[in-house]
Amino acid sequence: MKSLGEHRIVDYEGCTFEVLDDLDTIRDMFTKALEASGATVIEVVMHKFSPQGVTGIAAIAESHVSIHTWPELGFAAIDVFSCGTSMNLDALLSHFEATLRPTNVKTEILFRGDRMRLASSQ
Repeated sequence: MKSLGEHRIVDYEGCTFEVLDDLDTIRDMFTKALEASGATVIEVVMHKFSPQGVTGIAAIAESHVSIHTWPELGFAAIDVFSCGTSMNLDALLSHFEATLRPTNVKTEILFRGDRMRLASSQ
């Protein structure tokens, strides 16, 4: 089976507390990054936690993009799934990195659908 899409799981470490805890900054970053990636946005939902942290998710025609921040740890977890070839994931993540300015980035890339073939053969 051909892959159904690319799924990137990205950890950003060493980000500043102020950026990770600012809802407006995260929302603006999300908006610009989605636009730059060519994603077809259906809806974006953001939430500011107390005492700190922001969660955001974008439902997109291509699938989804999400962020969860832990300002007290300088950490952001990013999840991007795109089932198609029209979305530029590198452009999206470049905007995230320009805003969050992590000192360390860890990325895992999964090609969705490969597991479906294994599961159906068991």
